[in-house]
Amino acid sequence: MNLKPFLDDLQRRINPADEARLMQAWMAFANLEMKDGFFAPTRTPAPPTIEWKPILINDALKSDTLMVYQQLYLISEMLRTGSGEILSLRSNYGTGIIPSMFDAEVFMMPLQSDTLPGIRTLANGKADIQKILASGKMDFNKGFAHKVFTTGEMYLESVAAYPELKQHIYGYNPDLQGPFSLCEIMWGSDMFMELYDDPDTVEAALDFFADVVIAYLKKWHELMPSVNDKYSVEWGCLHQGHIIIRNDTATNVSGDMYQEFVMPRDQKIIDVFGGGIHFCGRGDHYIEHLSNIKGLSCINLSQPELNDMEKIYQHTVDKDIIIFGLHSDEVTRAEAAKRPLRGKVQRGASAAAWLEEKDI
Repeated sequence: MNLKPFLDDLQRRINPADEARLMQAWMAFANLEMKDGFFAPTRTPAPPTIEWKPILINDALKSDTLMVYQQLYLISEMLRTGSGEILSLRSNYGTGIIPSMFDAEVFMMPLQSDTLPGIRTLANGKADIQKILASGKMDFNKGFAHKVFTTGEMYLESVAAYPELKQHIYGYNPDLQGPFSLCEIMWGSDMFMELYDDPDTVEAALDFFADVVIAYLKKWHELMPSVNDKYSVEWGCLHQGHIIIRNDTATNVSGDMYQEFVMPRDQKIIDVFGGGIHFCGRGDHYIEHLSNIKGLSCINLSQPELNDMEKIYQHTVDKDIIIFGLHSDEVTRAEAAKRPLRGKVQRGASAAAWLEEKDI
């Protein structure tokens, strides 16, 4: 595929003044300058001047060029719809990036499901984890871990001749998951019992995978720098810090167990990069512990309907911790209930592909 016509189209459609306005608005939001209501920015819609055809993620996974095109397509959609997120893209290889470094089997989802691939648990579970720990090796040239970098290099080469694209489109972090999720993906559900039966091995694994995340992300940032030393973008949402830790697995343990096992490793990563934490599902049982992580700037949760949102708000916006990408239904509910959001909630899905018409 020749990317030039699509890059030309984006270059024609980007309005530098509009993008600068949006960036300033996002920085004000991230800096806690808003005091009331919620944040819901938009840009002036810019329809495409050529035809963009969507491609399925399984096709995008076949080549660096197709992956870059798939991400550019999402940017085109942001411009077309007038979405208010910062223009951004990533090497989109799903949750298996780090597990594939350690020979975890990748399995592709059915083509028409248009869903990123999954990872099978290591065949020998705990024994394989112990071998990984004994080796202590991190090979970033294996599996999807390597593809992330070659795709990033392909994008940078493609955009080199387009100054406005380079200025207004930002690369963001691949999906590295958090240490606890990485352990669960590769170890399997037996890991939860080992929190009681063999906590030393669990803690050693959590320490190791925290180190892997840190080392990998430092290498990624050498190739694809963040916005600047203070801010980065995730799913189009600008925030303070340079990582959003994926903590979905922590929804399966108590708040006390999160504090004992997971929080110290999350703190270690935030100490290095600053940033926030994402979780799907219910997280109100450990949100108080999250809010005590030093340097935590923000959270992202995808299913507010599963949470006690008053408890979430008490330990986020009431403590100057931003929520970004909050579904519009919850923002509407909170506003109707006269729950102060304090200017610290961004309304709308946190990826262009998820936007609903009412979120635009």
